[in-house]
Formats: sequence, C-alpha cells, structure tokens
Amino acid sequence: MSDAVPTVLPFLDRDHSILAFNERVLDWAQRPGVPLLERLRFLTIVSSNLDEFFEVRAADHLTGAQAGEPKGPNSVASFEALAAVAHKLVEKQYALYNDDLMPAFAKRGIEIVSHGDRNAAQKQWVHEYFESDVRPLLIPVGLDPAHPFPQVANKSLNFIVRLSGKDAFGRENEIAIVKVPRVLPRVIPMPAKVSGKKKLFVSLSSVIRAHLALLFPGREVGQFSQFRVTRHSELALGEEEVRNLRTALRLGLQQRHYGQAVRLEVSSGCSEHLSSFLLKQFNLPAGALYRVHGPVNLARLQQLVDLVDAPKLLFPPFTPGYPRHLVPGRPIFEQLKKQDVVIHQPFESFDGVLDFLREAVHDPQVLAIKQTIYRTGNDSQMMELLREAVRRGKEVTVVVELKARFDEEANINWAEALEAVGAQVVYGVVGLKTHAKMLLVTRREGSALVRYAHLATGNYNPRTARLYTDISHLTADPQLTADVDQVFVHLASQSKLPKLHQLWLAPFLLQRKLVEHIDLVGVAAVGGLDARIVLKMNALTDEPLMQALVRAGQRGARIDLLVRGACMLPARVPGLSDNIRVRSVIGRFLEHSRLFYFRAGHEEQLYLSSADLMNRNMLRRVELAWPVNDPQLRQRLIDECLVAYLHDTRDAWDLQSDGSYKRAKGAEDPRAHSAQQALMERYAAPPGEEEVRRWN
Repeated sequence: MSDAVPTVLPFLDRDHSILAFNERVLDWAQRPGVPLLERLRFLTIVSSNLDEFFEVRAADHLTGAQAGEPKGPNSVASFEALAAVAHKLVEKQYALYNDDLMPAFAKRGIEIVSHGDRNAAQKQWVHEYFESDVRPLLIPVGLDPAHPFPQVANKSLNFIVRLSGKDAFGRENEIAIVKVPRVLPRVIPMPAKVSGKKKLFVSLSSVIRAHLALLFPGREVGQFSQFRVTRHSELALGEEEVRNLRTALRLGLQQRHYGQAVRLEVSSGCSEHLSSFLLKQFNLPAGALYRVHGPVNLARLQQLVDLVDAPKLLFPPFTPGYPRHLVPGRPIFEQLKKQDVVIHQPFESFDGVLDFLREAVHDPQVLAIKQTIYRTGNDSQMMELLREAVRRGKEVTVVVELKARFDEEANINWAEALEAVGAQVVYGVVGLKTHAKMLLVTRREGSALVRYAHLATGNYNPRTARLYTDISHLTADPQLTADVDQVFVHLASQSKLPKLHQLWLAPFLLQRKLVEHIDLVGVAAVGGLDARIVLKMNALTDEPLMQALVRAGQRGARIDLLVRGACMLPARVPGLSDNIRVRSVIGRFLEHSRLFYFRAGHEEQLYLSSADLMNRNMLRRVELAWPVNDPQLRQRLIDECLVAYLHDTRDAWDLQSDGSYKRAKGAEDPRAHSAQQALMERYAAPPGEEEVRRWN
C-alpha cells in the first residue's frame, strides 16, 4: 500500500464540534429513564457549557462579522452558521424545560410558581420577601445624560423597563435599568405555611418582575424584560511587558466582567423596541439576540437540584472504594518500593492521593515536596497539607498556574497563602500554561535520597475527583522520578532541559513523539504486522497529529479514537479515513482521562498524559506524557479505559463520515453495556467501609 495520502481529508469545524458535544450532553436531560433532578442537572450543565463557549469562542466570529468579512474562519458566514446552531440548541433546552421537565416536577409536587399562579397567601409571602431581602439591594437607574447606560457585568441578571409619565424633575426619560446583585439566590423555597404539602419555589426574576412598579413610584411601568449579557472573558496579557504576572492578573480579573459583549439573552416577550435598544447599547447584531421562554440563566437552576430533598429523583449514591492496590494503614512509601500503584478515579477514591501527600507531610524523613497546581478549588485539603509541610520545616516548592481559565482568582489566593508561610512559589514559564499534574516527594532513606512521584491526567481537586474520570499514577521508578525532578528544576530556573529518560514534555517533545509513534504503527501495518492505535482524550484538534493518524490509517493501521468533546477528524470517510473510528462517551461522570496506546507487531506501549491532542497543549503549554511500564497495570488500564469504552453500547456515540454523531446501536436496550456503570459496580466501597476509614 502506498505511503502517500491520495487526497486531502477536510477536517471538521472545531466550534461546531463543541456545540455538537453539548447536543450529546443534552441527550441525558432528554432521557425519561434518567432521574428527574439529574435530568435538570444535565440541562444546567449544557447552559454552563454554552456560557463558556460564548465567553471563549464567540468573539472572533463576532468581530469578523462586524468587520464585514464575507467568508473565512471568522466572518459573517461563520458567525451566522454558529448562531443558527446555537439558537436551535437553546430552543431545545427551553422546550425541554417548559414542556417536559417542569410538568414532570409538578406531578411530584415540586413547582416553581409564577406570579399568576400564586394564591393570595403566597403573593403576600413573596411580597414580604421582596421587601425584606430584595428591595434593599436594588437601585433602579433611570437613563438620561447624567445617568448613562450602566456597566452590566458578565452573565448578571438585569431588567430593562420602559416607563411612561414624567420623573420627579418633569422629564420624560423612559428607559430604566435594574441590576440584580449576584448575592441573591435565583431560586427561593417557599415555607410550608404557604406551600402546604408541596415543595414550592419562586424564581428571583419573577419576584422582581411582580414588584417592578414599586421601584418606580409615580411612573407607570409599560414594557419590560429580564436580560443577561455574556462577555468575552479570555484574559489577554502582553506578558513580555508584564513585570508582575500576579498583579496584572488581578487587574485583568476585575476587567473580565466588562469585556466585549458577545451574546444578549432576553425574555421571549421582550418588545422589539427594548431588544433593539439593548442590541445597540452592547453593539451586537440581531443574530446575537436569544429570546428565551423562562429564566435567562438556566445554569442557576442547579440551586433547585440542591434545594429539593428527594433522593429518589437523583442517581443512587455512589461511594468509591479505597484504591485496591493500596493497603490502608501501611506506609505508602513502603508499598511503592515494591510496585507502582494506579488509581482509577472516581471509581477509586482520591483519598489515596491525599494519603500519599499526608504521609509525606508527617514523615520526618521527607525533606522536600514539589507540586504543580492548575485547578484545586477554593477549599483544598492539598493546599492546607502543603502549608502544614512548610510549618514542619520541609522544603516546599509549588508551581502555580495563575492563568487556569476561570480559576485564576483561587490560584492567586493560594499562591499568596503559600508564600505567606514560606513556600517557594513560582509561576512556570512566561507565555506557557503549566498544565502538567505532578507531585514529587524526596525522602532520606539511610545515606540516600529517594524520590516518590504522583503523576495524573486530572487536577488536584478533591471535588472534581468525585465527578471526573481520571488516572492517578504513584511511582518510585528511579528514572521516572528523576525526570519529574528535572522538569521541576526547569520550571523554576528556566534552565535548559536535559535529556529525559521516560517523560515526554510539551512544548519540546510531546507532539513529535506522538507523531513518531503513530508513524511507527503505520510502518508496521505496511509490513503486515499487527498495527493498532487507541487514543483517549477530551479533544482532538491538532492538525499535525490528525494528519499523522490519517497517514497511519491509510497504511492499514486500525485506529480507534475515544474523544469526549471536540473532534475535527472525520471518521470512516471512504478512501480517506476508512480505518479510523471515533467514539464519544457521555456518562454520569465526565470523561477526562487521557491514554495513548500503540501496538506495532509484538511491541505494545501505553502512555498516560495531562494533554489533550490540541495545538495549544502541544505547543503552548507545559504538558506531560509518561509510560506505564508495569505489564499488569498496563493491561488493567487497557481493559478499563479503552476496551470497556470501545464496547460501550449505552453511553457511546459514533462519529459519522458527515460529522454527525449517532448513539451506539442498541443504546435503548436495558441490557446495554455501560463502561462507567460496570466500573462503579466493580469498585464501589463495601457497605460500612467509608465509616471504618473515617474512624481509622
């Protein structure tokens, strides 16, 4: 078979692929067999994802459209095409919310009661709540030359009101804006004295809507609408000119809330007069206007999921088992001398990682701890353990990524807290995000210094460790831990990186090594050897890697790609990508692990990685990939993370040659196989184990 590619394979559009991913997430909210509160949760996840899509991906298309570019990646055509898809997705969301979910909740005595449906007692209670909790925080702004259109924060709830009559000074300023503070809950439970045996709630928007007239005494409220603007939220810093990245980011975070407007959401009944006024104020075209039949921020309905105490409307609770290959109560360092340990989260508990760090903090023989921080959250046991390590006299070095999108503020706060107790805090390499997840412990054992490492595909965040599928790898391998130490030295000193033994590091080696391994499998296929590639990741958008995969597939290699989200490589295109299959698995937990499997003849390799196969991860981030050398661990990961997902018939979607996705055949069959469900059953904690661990 010829090595030449017969013709160019056109790649799929990345942004359309992201929206298609959200269609697959929305499917969970549409399934009648999914518990009702979980369906609502998936609906809110789609809304949150769409918010981020507009905040990050929409500005270039909008700018190109406003500049009048007719065609191209950022143009009138690209903006209109994306807007059409986004509008349809939003319409599906609200149709599902109004026609399916809310009636289903009502049948179970759970309702968000609108003003028109409230009885007299309920209206009185809502009025009292408005007067005591809401009105004191509202300041209506009537617009005139002395009161221009106010700054409206990103994704905040607001009202626009058209007034008749004259103000206190005899003027006819007809437009007023009411900004709603973020501190107010968006869903408010009504007390039993007015809700009876039902679980009744009111939305904050309906509370304010019912009392708009009270905010404008002496004026008559005519047209009005809730509205919400989404703004471009990428932090653009000229880093070569920034002397203090942390200070510059703090200033940037303040400005993020008021960046370029990219989307405007209003009530479905908003008048043309008011919607046109708002579009003009935010300098937006008509295609950026989204009329919604319901709350303008469905994502905030997550509060309802938390407020409703109805366990039967949720997934059955899942308690992960303690990692099977760690023995509780025995020193982890001693266990790692005998063998590496792999933890498959969230099916196995993140407690194993916390215990590893906790042991290091309290062990007097441990001299130094080094760790990267990308996302940890505001309440982090790991950060508190690192602070305790400093207090115990250990050398603690933390590489904090200040530009972890939407986690910048939390990371800045942790960096300052660690510095305050004496930790060495560095911020990686200017111009690159440090996305690698690694923790290195150096321990004195006799006359020698011995290293132990934790490498991971996911973040050091105990909360997401319960929601995301990820792999944690604990090892005392001398070569691997020496490589990790060299990477820490490189990040802190920015000195030239020496040759590494086992790690592949981006932006230097990772892309090239992946291409080399893909090509080697292709060469094996040409030679008639068994040639197989299976890659699992969150996104596939890097063109050199996609071209290498197409090349290998055309040489005869069998290629399976498990890509949860955006995938630009079309599968099964006759004559071009016949040997490439792409699957997306959307389950109860967010698929987040990255594994790269290569087989060329009898040689088999498996790498874990912090990186998705995206250009930014290959060339603009510090990322790691590392081998799993233990044959038993390697086979376990192949079985659990690759084979199980390739045979999933319940939660899997197959990419078609035209770029569309279809659910796996037989998905509606109650006997359909779910990889996640099987892993939950395999690793669930035995009854009582959690309580035993807590007391021990």
